[in-house]
Amino acid sequence: MSATAIERVNGHTAEPRFDPVALAKAEAIRTDADAKATAVRIEAEGKAEAEKVKAAEEAERQRIANERARMRLEKEQADHKAHLAKKAAEAAKSEAEKEKAEQAAAEAEAEEAERAREQQRSEQLWKWGARGIYAVGLIIAAPVQFMHFWDPARPFLIAAPALLEGLALVLAAGAAWAVAHRRDVAPYRVGIMISAAIAAAINLHGGMSTPEIGFNAGLIGAIASLGGPIVLMAYEHGIAQQADGIPSRRERRTARRTKAREEAAKAKARLEKEQAEYAAAAEKAAAQQRADEEQQRKDDDRRAAHDDVWKVADAMRSARGSQYVTEQIWADAWYRVTGSKTVGITPEIEALSRAAQARMKTATDVPIFGEFSQVESHRPPKAKRDPDAIDGRRFNGGTPPRRTPGDSAPNSPAAKKQAALERATTEEQK
Repeated sequence: MSATAIERVNGHTAEPRFDPVALAKAEAIRTDADAKATAVRIEAEGKAEAEKVKAAEEAERQRIANERARMRLEKEQADHKAHLAKKAAEAAKSEAEKEKAEQAAAEAEAEEAERAREQQRSEQLWKWGARGIYAVGLIIAAPVQFMHFWDPARPFLIAAPALLEGLALVLAAGAAWAVAHRRDVAPYRVGIMISAAIAAAINLHGGMSTPEIGFNAGLIGAIASLGGPIVLMAYEHGIAQQADGIPSRRERRTARRTKAREEAAKAKARLEKEQAEYAAAAEKAAAQQRADEEQQRKDDDRRAAHDDVWKVADAMRSARGSQYVTEQIWADAWYRVTGSKTVGITPEIEALSRAAQARMKTATDVPIFGEFSQVESHRPPKAKRDPDAIDGRRFNGGTPPRRTPGDSAPNSPAAKKQAALERATTEEQK
């Protein structure tokens, strides 16, 4: 409700219906209540908006955390799958290699078993073949000896063939025993050959001296007496070499060839090593020569261009026992002579450099005016206004008017009364 007083009503002075002070107090109370209500509402809205923003931020933070957790989980799952795939591939590869190794081992074992069976078969064939030849020789030689030694007046000589042929047989058995027990077999072989030679000589003599036997029977008997023990002795000799680990002729030939190839490979490797060492030594010598030439060039250049520094550097080199003026010695000598830690910089060069830097800083920091200014360089220059030209602003007659007190319109009476009421209310509240 407005607190403005009405001065006149229908041409008569109107009396105010309410107390202006009470009305002002009520208006102040209402205004204060409205302000407090507005403040509470604004505070509540601010809190609600803050809670809403906070909830949105928390939701966004939680969404990002969930997204990161999901991505981390997916990465871990992918890594786990890759790990499982890698383990599976490694397991498959290991299994394949294991199967391949087992197959190779089985093939090698089968080949070894086949080789062993073949060796056993050939050994059995050789063994029974030698014994068969010995038995055939005994069958041929024994009757010849029986006919040669038969004498009704001396019947005991009928046992002579058994002695001659049995002697070689017994010595052959002794040789087999010596081979099996890893003993010296040479005496048995000598005995076998002596017995076989005696039996062969007797068979040959009987065939030549006894018409009933004949030369052919005596000759074949002599061959049979020698052939059987020789074949049996050859068999025992092979068995003895195998038992003693003596390589055969083929194995010795293969070993010689292998050794020759290894020696050739070693000789080639040794030659290549010597060539590489020679090339490295030559390269090292060439590099050293280039380094010496470069050092000599540096020394000559420094001696000619910086004789004062060179004298100090040479003295320091001699004192330190160095063969050359190294870069460190030259840097130390340069610092001692010029006072500069940077090689190549003298006081004169440093002074000129600092003067140039000062000029550059001055030229860089000075402001730029006019059409080259960085501030107004994007605007075209404006033409200057003639100072005698009239003012072109509107409604001022060409010259701005001078303001004096009372030029402005006064405040309305209602506004004045309202301001007075507000001042009174303020004073009462104080």
